[in-house]
Amino acid sequence: MINSSKERYNFNILVAKCGRSIGLKGEIKLIIYTDFLDIFTKGNIFRCGDFKLTLESFNLSKNSAFFKEIRDIDSAKRINSLLLYSDRETSLKYCFLNKDEFFWFDVINLNVFDNNELIGKVLDIERIGNVDYLIIRVDEQIFKKYPYIKARNFYLPYISRYIIDTNLEIKSIFVKDSLSILETS
Repeated sequence: MINSSKERYNFNILVAKCGRSIGLKGEIKLIIYTDFLDIFTKGNIFRCGDFKLTLESFNLSKNSAFFKEIRDIDSAKRINSLLLYSDRETSLKYCFLNKDEFFWFDVINLNVFDNNELIGKVLDIERIGNVDYLIIRVDEQIFKKYPYIKARNFYLPYISRYIIDTNLEIKSIFVKDSLSILETS
């Protein structure tokens, strides 16, 4: 049986969504949102709704998992469609980045500059197909300088065509040609 808790965990990194139950013993199909499957290591703890779940096993070929707290089909059905979150420390421990790769949680809230002009701030990131898109909240100064721009947010593909540099130390992303996308948003 799953134990519910009012306590909120400090887990805010989305790694998967719980799908349908498989069989009678509580196996859960996962819809994977992370590129780092090592996060699904036995013993790792995740937050799923108000539940704290400890991973017992992960089947890569089926993208399915058993959790210590889930032992039957009824418990498994209770978490169907809920999102599964990891914490920052676990993510950093199991997820290794190559040069010029960044965790989404490090990119969110960075300022975005085009030709040294502040365009806005990264609100979120969404993957569409195999491309990550920055969802940028437009800075208020842009509306004063370009009164014909109406979109409050816009999507910018995180590809070399638009991204010049990402600098976590100064919390900034330098881009090019983002105004042309913003103008048509």
